[in-house]
Amino acid sequence: MSSPIFTKTHKSTRMPVPEQKRFKATDLINYSTQLLELEGLGFAMANTVAKTLVEADMMGHSTHGLRLLPAYLKELETGGMAATGKATVLKDFGGTITLDGNFLPGPWLVHQAIDLALERIKEHPVVTVVIKKSHHIACLATYPERVTKEGLLMMLTCSDPNTKTVAPFGAITPVLGSNPIAAGIPARASTVIFDISTSETANGQIQQTEAEGKRLPHPWIVTNDGTLSDDPADFLNTPGASVLPLGGTATGYKGTALGVWVEALTNGLSGYGRKQNPGRWCASVFLQIINPAAFAGEDEFLQETQFLNEAYLSAKPMEKSQVRLPGERALRLRDEQMKNGLIMTESLFKYLQTNLAQYQPAFPEPF
Repeated sequence: MSSPIFTKTHKSTRMPVPEQKRFKATDLINYSTQLLELEGLGFAMANTVAKTLVEADMMGHSTHGLRLLPAYLKELETGGMAATGKATVLKDFGGTITLDGNFLPGPWLVHQAIDLALERIKEHPVVTVVIKKSHHIACLATYPERVTKEGLLMMLTCSDPNTKTVAPFGAITPVLGSNPIAAGIPARASTVIFDISTSETANGQIQQTEAEGKRLPHPWIVTNDGTLSDDPADFLNTPGASVLPLGGTATGYKGTALGVWVEALTNGLSGYGRKQNPGRWCASVFLQIINPAAFAGEDEFLQETQFLNEAYLSAKPMEKSQVRLPGERALRLRDEQMKNGLIMTESLFKYLQTNLAQYQPAFPEPF
């Protein structure tokens, strides 16, 4: 598919910052697709990346949505993200596949891996795909629903072997990444989707908090002298500062264990990790899809997950609390914003306006 004519320019007319203005998701996807094409991606890759970023924003994961677009464009411009090529199959045993992503866009590679796994699940009860040398895969929460709609379980996790931001429990030296884990669990009337980091918070959340002039909700940072802090600047501007593992100073051994497990599934199984010292922004990826029909049976599985969901939602809430299924808020927010338009925060709008000013076409107008 041919691209419309668009070019880089250093001339830009600044729009006033909207307050609670909404943007059409299709406008944002088309705009992002065009900019990614400008930096060399073919339409299919560019559109997949754009849809993934906008989907993240619609689900409320604004740290891993369009905020990533300027960085992705820069990576394409400098060659850190490959604009052309395809993944290379390194090993294929039917139910297990190992791919070399050749530093192609992460969202494209993950969706290609899901395509492959959904095809193989017809013959294999469990399909596992690992990818080495992927580029960043954006928001993990955007992927599982595609699989759960088929009545299948999905787990997705990744690690950046070039990033060390999280200290092990009891330490102050960063060793691990935030190492997120996502999963999708189908049920008869609802779907559970979660996307959690194995650290107290993710790097993107710290950056966004600083951009908004706020402090973190809790002291999730430990400086190089062992001081706990809730000030994002202490992490971003202090050499050797770390994020605490999930569970913090009380039960952070749990987050550390999960983080190490993620490293084994991703860097370990793919054969490309910290030992190789990549020296570039990248990711190792682990994807697994499970067919419940191959175990006790699909009907038995769905009955059990639905029963648990109903018991979960009927639990007596704490004062001023609301009980909801993991991912329920994100899916509801996504559906509402798909219908009525995406609300963009003032800080995100300013960030995109500043960092995309050199490109044409201009940023979409709110409606």
